[in-house]
Amino acid sequence: MKTSRNEEKCIDSQAGDAMMARPYSSEIVRNSGPYNLWRVGTVLMAIATPNTSTTAAAPGTGQSYGAPLATVTTLFFMWGFLTCLNDILVPHLKSIFDLNYLQSQLIQFAFFGAYFIFSLPSAKLVDWMGYQKSMVAGLLVMGLGAFLFVPAASVPSYPLFLGALIVLAAGITCLQVAANPYVTVLGKPETASSRLNLTQAFNSLGTTLAPYFGGALILSAAPKAIEEIRAMTPDALQAYRLHEAASVKAPYVGLGIALVVLAVAIGSFKLPTIAHAQHKVGEKVNDSIWKHPSLIFGAIGIFVYVGGEVSIGSFLVNYFTQPEIGGLTAKVAASFVTFYWGGAMVGRFIGSALLQKVSTRGLLGVCAVCAAALVAISMLTTGHFAMYSILLVGFFNSIMFPSIFTLGVAELGPLTGDGSGVMIMAIVGGAIIPVAQGWIADHIGIHHAFFLPVICYLYILFFALSGSKPNSQRYARA
Repeated sequence: MKTSRNEEKCIDSQAGDAMMARPYSSEIVRNSGPYNLWRVGTVLMAIATPNTSTTAAAPGTGQSYGAPLATVTTLFFMWGFLTCLNDILVPHLKSIFDLNYLQSQLIQFAFFGAYFIFSLPSAKLVDWMGYQKSMVAGLLVMGLGAFLFVPAASVPSYPLFLGALIVLAAGITCLQVAANPYVTVLGKPETASSRLNLTQAFNSLGTTLAPYFGGALILSAAPKAIEEIRAMTPDALQAYRLHEAASVKAPYVGLGIALVVLAVAIGSFKLPTIAHAQHKVGEKVNDSIWKHPSLIFGAIGIFVYVGGEVSIGSFLVNYFTQPEIGGLTAKVAASFVTFYWGGAMVGRFIGSALLQKVSTRGLLGVCAVCAAALVAISMLTTGHFAMYSILLVGFFNSIMFPSIFTLGVAELGPLTGDGSGVMIMAIVGGAIIPVAQGWIADHIGIHHAFFLPVICYLYILFFALSGSKPNSQRYARA
């Protein structure tokens, strides 16, 4: 049965209303000062400023949320930038420590595994400290993780690098748990999906810029051939690893300083209180998240989406250096990764506008089909055609995360907080699927190992067509 646009808007509205009942406390003070994030605020203002008083603010205030939304958007940019630097670390550390594909994907395993470990503790932190203080805490933990790259590179030690990534990801997890629902309730509920897509677009801006800067700063020197590295004496090998690992120090120290400065700025800026997001202590709910199949299917959707997207991004540099694909150097290949993440950024800006007019499920289904087809085409071809087809997948990845998230928590009401925690935990797919693809690549080659992301996108197609239906539609004829 087809879903009308009116029904779709109703579901988006219900999802937004449900987010407002999120069981996290909010101790954020009201906005009392001006703020301008270049010209981003003017774009965000159009979506965040309500035309009527029926917003997350107290009725009749008519409060504009453009400035606070622009402020929070800087966090989306930063965690996108840092997350995508992993795509540069994978080939760099693979060369330094002579790792196979499976071992190199432990970088993604350590990073995204932190989402599974720290999501629920982060939710408790938000409940205890409120949204704004949790954002500041997340930024400070991220800064600590960035600074830990210095001792990891000074040894150098692959396990220490993984430990630094876990600390960094713990901070990002805290930001995700606080910022995603905060953006959702920061404005009209019927534009929640569109608003989250727009802020995620600036997340994609970070992922677009990271490969360019990472490639220039971290992959500036051409690595030695594996055969040459294996022929080195122990002392020469240690000296080589120290020299190569040192290239990560300056970028991550700079990022650590930027994160601390941003934490101070976010702590100083006064974000508005969202009264509807207050946790009602002692409230009992006669419902369970496990009675909502759309949430379970949505969590699996987040799992496979993040896993598929990260798998592709992680292998692009190595993929493009293959003689039958691009024959590029690692530095040049890293610059092409920018187009993969840049496509996601462009797609999210376009998707933010489209989702105000078309069905979320319909657009998600189209994107899933196109992404699966493009990965399959890259697997079946060679040369530049295989390169550009896999790069174009980024464009169709664009609206998937915000759309799956919004559809998954629809109609949860006061259980939305619990549902959001489940969805964020599912980001652990970025830890598991790349490692699985690394194991496959070690056995059948990197070119054809991409069949795993194809399966991921086919599941997202199922979710768009059937799995995302909320109970009000699933049991309408029961």
